[in-house]
Formats: sequence, C-alpha cells, structure tokens
Amino acid sequence: MLILHALTGDSNVAGEGGWWRGLVGPGLAVDTDRWWVVAPNVLGGCRGSTGPSSTAPDGKPWGSRWPRVTIRDQVAAEAALASELGVAAWAAVLGGSMGGMRALEWAVSYPARVRRLLLLATTAAASADQIAWASPQLHAIRSDPAWQGGDYHPGPGPVAGLGIARRIAHVTYRSEPELAARFGRTRQDDGRFAVESYLDHHADKLVRRFDAGSYVTLTEGMNGHDVSRDRGSLADALSRVIARTVVAGVSSDRLYPLAQQQELADGIPGAGELRVIDSPYGHDGFLIEVEQVGALVSELLAATPPPVTSAGAPAGPPRGPRPG
Repeated sequence: MLILHALTGDSNVAGEGGWWRGLVGPGLAVDTDRWWVVAPNVLGGCRGSTGPSSTAPDGKPWGSRWPRVTIRDQVAAEAALASELGVAAWAAVLGGSMGGMRALEWAVSYPARVRRLLLLATTAAASADQIAWASPQLHAIRSDPAWQGGDYHPGPGPVAGLGIARRIAHVTYRSEPELAARFGRTRQDDGRFAVESYLDHHADKLVRRFDAGSYVTLTEGMNGHDVSRDRGSLADALSRVIARTVVAGVSSDRLYPLAQQQELADGIPGAGELRVIDSPYGHDGFLIEVEQVGALVSELLAATPPPVTSAGAPAGPPRGPRPG
C-alpha cells in the first residue's frame, strides 16, 4: 500500500508524532499486521528525499540550481521506487491534499499499477483561488533578505518569511467557524489575540523542521498541478483510471472545496457518490477525522480490485519482496 503525504508532511505516518498515527498501525484501518506500507518522502522535500538543501554532485547544496519539479515528476520518481522494490501494482494508493494530487497522478499515469485509490480533499487541477493563496506565501519567503536568491544553505535561511508563509497557509487549512468558536476575540496576557498566538505557534513549529527552498519547490509543484496536461480533456485524463476509487472531501474545507472532489467523483469511472467527511476543522479535517477516514479506507479495502495485468509489471526484474 502506498501512502502519500501533503505539503509539509513526511514519511512518518504511523510512528511517534505520525500525521496519520490513528489510522495506520497494527489493528487499525490500515492494518500494518496485514499490509506492507510504503510512505516515501516527496521528491523536492527536505525530510529524507533529495531537494534544494541536498548536496549536488559538485559537493555544494543545490539551492537556486534545483529544477522545477512537477507533481508528475514526483510520481515518476515514486514509480521508479516501486519498480526498485519489485512492486508491480499497489493494493491501494491513499493521499490527501498534495498527496491526493500525487495519488490521482499515479492512477492516471500508471493505471495498471493502482488497484484501489482513495482521494481526499484534493483536486484535478490547482484553482486560481489556490494559486492566489500560495502567491503571498511565496512572496513572503522570497522577500526575506535571508533568502539570498535561494542560495542560503547551509544556514537557517529565510525563517521569518517561511513563518509568515505558514501563518497564511494555516488560516486556509482551518474553517472560520472553528476559529471563531475556539478563539473568538480573546487576548492573552502578552497582548496578542489568542488566534495570533495559535498561528505563531504553528509558524515556529514549521521553521524548526522544514526548509524554505522545499516549501517553495513543493508549493510551485502544487500550483502547476493539472492532471489533464498534455492528455486532452479532463474527461480523457480521468477515463484512464481503472482503480476501485473512493473520493472524499471535507464539509468545511474552504481551500479545496467539495466542488473539486465532486468533479473527480463524476469523472472517474465507477467512483460513485462523493463521500463527505463531516468536520468543523476545514481542510485539516482529512488529517484529524481519523475515524471517518478509517471508515472510507475500510470500504475501499473491502472492494474487489481490478486484476493485475502484464501492463502493470515493473520495468526490469523485481528486486525485492512483492506483497500480495
């Protein structure tokens, strides 16, 4: 089973602090006593894969020389990984947000290698609204004097700009009713509104663990996401999917609204009715509402997948275990 993380996620799905710890593990919806789970860090990231902060062949950090990487490029790298592991076809590919973009691209680019597909809080193509929200985040990072054109490694780099970007992004990840109910207009003893302190906290957490260059790279990759690129119409692209598919969105998501998931459910053959995760938490509901997501996973895994065909075989001989 392949699990794909979102923008600032990583391969730590089920360990201490794992972002889907309540979903993945022994006896859980993704039962690791039954399933062999692969959760790769995305190409261009900074939590295990090669990215702008990594060392280039000349011994220096990639920095500003790091190339533009698309969602399709990231999936091509993951397909190479699957072949190296000897995985002819995934029993299931699961992803939300940016991970959902990659999961969709997997099912369209390599249809015979994806037997089941779960798309959560994602889209067929980045919208003008999503690109617009990303724009001030990218400007905040690049306007920080410590950005140095992207060549700040190995120093800490534009932590102020990255913190501002995270504050902007985090507002879009939650819903207005939740923020109102949780914080209102309450002020703290230091004079800050409680909601400001909340955003500051999340900014501080991110800058301690994430590279600004990777944030820029991955955000630009998401902005460029369009599964129909060079494939004719969106209907043409989605018609390539043969996996048993479940599409779900979050009721209060204002960044990836339900209309985007409805488009996927309507366009993917056999996807059926759009599932709605009822949550006040906005876009982050796909991470928080593990019971509802777990029910969707159980439904998906109970479905009979299409058969594996020779078209799904990896390039070259298998080099590792091939799970059933």
